[in-house]
Amino acid sequence: MKKSISIAAVITLASLFIMPLEANAKEMTGKELAFDRKLGNCLACHSVSDGGQPGNIGPPLLAMKARFPDKVVLRAQIWDATARNPKSLMPPFGKHKMLTENQIDKVTDFIHSL
Repeated sequence: MKKSISIAAVITLASLFIMPLEANAKEMTGKELAFDRKLGNCLACHSVSDGGQPGNIGPPLLAMKARFPDKVVLRAQIWDATARNPKSLMPPFGKHKMLTENQIDKVTDFIHSL
C-alpha cells in the first residue's frame, strides 16, 4: 500500500519551520549589523572601541564625524569604497548587494557615531 502526502500536510509542515523563524526575526541595529560576521563584519578589518577581536587591515573606526563630516560621503564609502579608490580592499557592500539600503543606512549611522 502506497502512502501519499497531501499538499495541505506539506504546507502545514513547512509552516512549522518557517513561522518560528519569522516570529524570532527582529530588526537589527547598526551596531549589530556592523559586528555581525555574516553581514557587515566591520571587525574583520577595523578596530572599533567596544568590538572584540578587531582586524588591522583597515583604519580604526574612531573620530568618524571629524573624518567624514558629511555622512553622505561615509555612506558612499560603505556602499562602494572602490569608487574612490579602485585598489581598496573594502568590499562594496551596496554595489554587490551584501547589505540592503536600509542596512547600509543603519551601519552608516552607527559608524558615523563613533
